[in-house]
Amino acid sequence: MPVLVTGASGFLGGRLTEILISEGERVTVLARSTSDLSHLSESSPDRLRIVRGGLTDYESLLEAMRDVTHVFHCAAASTDWAPIEVYLESNVRGTEMLLAAARKQSQLQRFLHVSTTDVYGYPIVPCTETGEVRDAGLPYNWTKIWAEEAVWRASRAGLPVTIVRPATIYGPRGKAFVTDIADLLKSRQMAHIDGGRATGGFLYVDNAVSAMIAAAQSADAEGQAYNLADGTGATWKRYVATLAEGLGRRPPWIDLPYGVAMAIAGAMEAPYHWIKALPGRPMLTRHAVLLLAREQEFPSDKARAEFGFAPQVSFEEGVARSVDWLKSRERISKAAI
Repeated sequence: MPVLVTGASGFLGGRLTEILISEGERVTVLARSTSDLSHLSESSPDRLRIVRGGLTDYESLLEAMRDVTHVFHCAAASTDWAPIEVYLESNVRGTEMLLAAARKQSQLQRFLHVSTTDVYGYPIVPCTETGEVRDAGLPYNWTKIWAEEAVWRASRAGLPVTIVRPATIYGPRGKAFVTDIADLLKSRQMAHIDGGRATGGFLYVDNAVSAMIAAAQSADAEGQAYNLADGTGATWKRYVATLAEGLGRRPPWIDLPYGVAMAIAGAMEAPYHWIKALPGRPMLTRHAVLLLAREQEFPSDKARAEFGFAPQVSFEEGVARSVDWLKSRERISKAAI
């Protein structure tokens, strides 16, 4: 199946590209001229085609989609802090233009859109796919809702689509839940919220990729949305402690009640709202507090039943692989000094 992957310079899209190529697929990736694709350097060059351009460059989108039968839209601004325009450009306008180009492709068999469980608005009790999406007032949350709305409009117009809503994806090359946490552990700034009792909804990246490929090839998955989480029940306390132990770091000493954490995050965000040119970012954001405090183990029963989602990499193995990658990255950094 000739495929197009957006976001191949990133974590999920990059791993998806590697696995597709290793399975013998022909993959086109859309990447800006400044994007780093060095992680794909060992991939078979005869099965990788690189089209330079962005999601809002319509001509490059048409070129990237030439002859492909499946599109995996992984590109997004998924950080917990960025200018509003970054979220709108990446998550909304980019998705709309990609869908417009996709609708011109008569050979296209599936457009798989990577959304997020954040569209549910961080409910106290994780819901199934029948739960309503809810604007929680955070840019990532509401721009991903808008992106989904664009996908559903395209579906009603006849485009064969599938939406996946991963919870907390982690693994080698992961930033928010691997690199950033490791850096916070090193600086002793990592904090638990409410003792780290909330489940993290952890989804190892290879398990996410397997689910995406299976969903894209499943006739039953057309026109459907699916939650994705490994279902380990692991809490943030367990995840961070396992990561810390593997790295030889001490577990977090900071533990904030939810209400206190939200108040601190709001106060830290305020200057950045008042002074738009203020450099850097808040040390703590409301988005981060919600992810660490609210249960993230969204049920994936629908994916298991309809296209056989069955995570193959265990929580222990997933964290171990993440630790090995972090240690390797640290060794490379030291060698370069």
